Formats: sequence, structure tokens, C-alpha cells
Amino acid sequence: QVQLVESGGGLVQAGGSLRLSCAASGRTFSSYAMGWFRQAPGKEREFVAAISWNGGMTYYADSVKGRFTISRDNIKNTGVLQMNSLKPEDTAVYYCAASYTTAQGRPRMTDSNKYDYWGQGTQVTVSS
Repeated sequence: QVQLVESGGGLVQAGGSLRLSCAASGRTFSSYAMGWFRQAPGKEREFVAAISWNGGMTYYADSVKGRFTISRDNIKNTGVLQMNSLKPEDTAVYYCAASYTTAQGRPRMTDSNKYDYWGQGTQVTVSS
């Protein structure tokens, strides 16, 4: 069992930055791949970014590539999503998720159905 708690969401103007954190507790965090997903009102949940269990591989949605950076610290059991150059279309509830796998392929790591544990979500609102 892994518990995930996101923080760092808020209201920011377009072009601004936010740093989302995901604190993990329970089983060994380093055994899990970690992903960030988001869901805007009236839309399906979508993949944002993922990082492998050892940080060796990262993946990004095309819509955030070059603006967002995912990282993790397996000593502190935390994950981070640094979001720069935010746009109004980035407005959504952001969720971190953990997947018990050492696989590093993109299909596996970007599929929300492959994630076992989810945080409660944090709201990000970008004003124009």
C-alpha cells in the first residue's frame, strides 16, 4: 500500500510557474514508477508526465514538453512536477500516481490504467 499526497497547486497567471509535490508513504517508493495526470472539467483524465522507478526514464505529453519537468527523490520519498510557462489550457486537477513496476517503456508508463495508487489531486488554475 502506498499513500500519495499532492501539494503546491493554486492560481497563477499565464506565463507563471508552479511546483507540484507528491509525498509518498507506505511501501518502498523506489519500487514504483510515478506519473502525473490531470483532468479538466468536462474532459477525460490525461497523461502529463511520468518517471521510472530509478529516475532513468522520463516521458511527457506533447502539450507540456519543454515546459514541465518531472523529478523524484527516492530518499525523501517525494516526486515533483515543475511547471513553467503555464497556459490557461493547463487548468485542471492534477493527480500523482504510483505504479509498481520497473518497466520503463512509454506505453506502460503513460497508461493511467497501469497505475495502482492515486493521490487526492490538487487544483491548478491558470488565468489569462
